[in-house]
Amino acid sequence: MKTKSFRIDRYISKELKINRRDIKLMLAQGRIVINGETIREVSSIVEEFDCVECDGEILQNKKPLYIMLNKPIGVVSATKDDLHKTVISLLEGYSVSELDSLHIVGRLDLNTSGLLLLTNDSYWSRKLMAPEEKVSKVYEVELENDLTQDYISAFAEGMYFSFEDITTQPAELKILSSKIAEVVLMEGKYHQIKRMFGRFRNPVLALNRRSIGNLSLDKSLQLGESRELTLDEVSSIFN
Repeated sequence: MKTKSFRIDRYISKELKINRRDIKLMLAQGRIVINGETIREVSSIVEEFDCVECDGEILQNKKPLYIMLNKPIGVVSATKDDLHKTVISLLEGYSVSELDSLHIVGRLDLNTSGLLLLTNDSYWSRKLMAPEEKVSKVYEVELENDLTQDYISAFAEGMYFSFEDITTQPAELKILSSKIAEVVLMEGKYHQIKRMFGRFRNPVLALNRRSIGNLSLDKSLQLGESRELTLDEVSSIFN
């Protein structure tokens, strides 16, 4: 999978704070190693998760992390927050540097629960959230009032919000019971689901994200628990 990449001279110059002209000599002397191989070409590329050594000192050896979390209500989708417990604080078994490298893929509101993804792979997360990838997000919604067939057509047509001057993309709504619906979105506007049901003056009582693309929340994960994705899950999540 493609990641962030840099030319070796640019990377070493940034890491060691030395002139890029001096790096040609270092390369010629065989002092720079990438993934166990001595590098001599200035045009060589350093990828985000390569192991890079210079004079025997490791400059980079970061492994890619892809984590699934069953987010509870009341925990904020942020790496740091002065008021609320963060999703990062729920993760166990990781070093401080690994936790510091993570970012959130598709945040959930404070009062929304369910599937949340965290990673240190910025290319993967951008691809996952890119509109052209059309990665679906499936939510289960509990409402205060009964649902009718009118909801289905209204969600499918999209809704105009004058504040942002936007029209939502068509969304699929399935009525699971009188007050519970499944909603499939291809986007994630601010409080979108709550605002769409707000058009019917029907307050959302509970909102849970069940899947992103082809990846469903692991049913064995209790609220607040997490696990790393398998390699197959990482690559197959895209629709």
